[in-house]
Amino acid sequence: MSTTQTILLGAVAGFTIYLGLPLGRVQVGSLRTKAFLNAVSAGILLFLLVEILGHATEPVEDAVKEAADGQAGWLQFAGLGLVYAAGLGVGLLSLLYLGRLWKRPPPRPAGVGPGAMSVAEATVSRSDAQSAALRTGMAIAAGIGLHNFSEGLAIGQAATSGELTLAVLLIVGFALHNTTEGFGIVGPLAATGVRASWGWLGLAGLIGGGPTLLGTIVGTSFSSSYLYVGCLALAGGALLYVIGELLPLGRRLSWEVTLWGLLAGFLLGVATELVLAVAGG
Repeated sequence: MSTTQTILLGAVAGFTIYLGLPLGRVQVGSLRTKAFLNAVSAGILLFLLVEILGHATEPVEDAVKEAADGQAGWLQFAGLGLVYAAGLGVGLLSLLYLGRLWKRPPPRPAGVGPGAMSVAEATVSRSDAQSAALRTGMAIAAGIGLHNFSEGLAIGQAATSGELTLAVLLIVGFALHNTTEGFGIVGPLAATGVRASWGWLGLAGLIGGGPTLLGTIVGTSFSSSYLYVGCLALAGGALLYVIGELLPLGRRLSWEVTLWGLLAGFLLGVATELVLAVAGG
């Protein structure tokens, strides 16, 4: 399999994320259904968070063990640890401050006083909720995109090392995995009754799935443990922030349904991971 073929298949694996995104065009009326979809999204992201931080921590653990055994210097461990901590912090806090920049105080409708809520005030409130849902969905796409960049690195590295069968199987596994990530992106939209435009869905898919292609290109070019750890830590921080945004919404809608949805989403993530385990076995 040539480098070009590997890159093309990496693109296919990434853009299967579009298979789950059309859910963002579906109108959901029941509050319990909204709570469940929101929680399934959070459950998928929670699984990804556990998976991502596990893979990001592994090279750091290996580095400190090698340094303690005298097989490597402490400088490598310090460098990886710094990249890990910085990536996690930037991924977590950057979304907070970017969110503050995106938010703009809505103009007060003319003629609206301090009395009972008017139709205009209710309209502004709904507009704020819709904008927040769209921002959250795009933040999820960004976090998933960082995660998918690392998946692309794995595909590229497998192909470069001559393990072509493994590379193909990883592509199939990641393609199935990314399909569920599409549901994760649009979960907050369904929970708040927002019907995303096709343009928004197209952009979210590009941000979430496109990095798989970029990672494949980079992975076929060179290998860097610092880049690998940094991308995973960034993704972990971003997903941690987004999960923190989704759970309060679930508690307001229905905490019982939210817990069931969390379980379903997490197990769905486990199921797709088992596909990858079979592929790597």
